[in-house]
Amino acid sequence: MLASPRCGARTRSGGSCRSPAVRGKRRCRMHGGAPGSGARTGNQNARTHGLFTSDAIAERNQIQAVLGDAWKWLQTMK
Repeated sequence: MLASPRCGARTRSGGSCRSPAVRGKRRCRMHGGAPGSGARTGNQNARTHGLFTSDAIAERNQIQAVLGDAWKWLQTMK
């Protein structure tokens, strides 16, 4: 037990967590090594607001292109 790898998390006081890490992971069961903990595959948690949908990304790219064209046009007016 004492020779097992330790959790890499930091405590509030700044020290390291002294609990053993879960087998195959770098954290203990309290800091994210438990089964089912963490973000889903592909970080689906970040997609709940629609900011990273293909439509939103395409719209932002289109706006950037229009703004770039407007900036170039303004530069030629000087």
